[in-house]
Amino acid sequence: MDALTEITPTVWQLAFPVGHVYLVALPDDGYAAIDTGVPGSAPAVLGALARLGGRPDQLRQIVLTHSHIDHMGSAADLVDATGARVLAGALDAPYIRGTAPEPAPVFSPAERSLFEGMMADFAAAGIPPLRPVDVDVALHEGDTLDGWPEPVRVLHVPGHTPGGIALHLPESRLLFPGDIIGTTPDGTRAVLGPGNVAREEAIASFRRLAALDEVDTVCVPHGVLLRTGARDVLAAATPEKDWQ
Repeated sequence: MDALTEITPTVWQLAFPVGHVYLVALPDDGYAAIDTGVPGSAPAVLGALARLGGRPDQLRQIVLTHSHIDHMGSAADLVDATGARVLAGALDAPYIRGTAPEPAPVFSPAERSLFEGMMADFAAAGIPPLRPVDVDVALHEGDTLDGWPEPVRVLHVPGHTPGGIALHLPESRLLFPGDIIGTTPDGTRAVLGPGNVAREEAIASFRRLAALDEVDTVCVPHGVLLRTGARDVLAAATPEKDWQ
């Protein structure tokens, strides 16, 4: 059974080997999911929802931080099972819908080795093919999300993909950075997410997120939650040097 960790009374992390999923309880007895894991993850996401007391039809929203396979991978299956609406950054929407080819990351040698290893692991695990999914709401910088238990700021954070987004919940002091920020396996360092289409843009997005006020917990999709001294860890980060 995949680990389900309570972050706040309304937010949980469902940990996966690649690409964590976050579940949020909404005031209308519904739920939202932030990202969906790799293809084939829908049963685990629905199982976690059931452990929280939710039914499939209570998953109202799926927010995709960006278009990569380990984030949008199970969105189509979850929409089929739940009827949830999909929200994603406007510039990534064509890739998620499958109406335009996704731009290729520019890899350093270290990044290429990591990527090739991950693809080999996917093949060995029999990960199903990626299915596109419609985007019901295209999100832009400065948008807010309806129906959440507190205000949610949408931030456009390009570089990893053209239309990547982060979510900032100032009242809970939570940040969902997408792949702009990850952590080392021991959780002591914050690092730039690998495999960016525009590295300098990604570094600028990292620095923007690291400078946010009202952040105590960084809900990374890869690595360990930043829950203790998050601001200090972010301030000490050196994204310019990562993956070189």
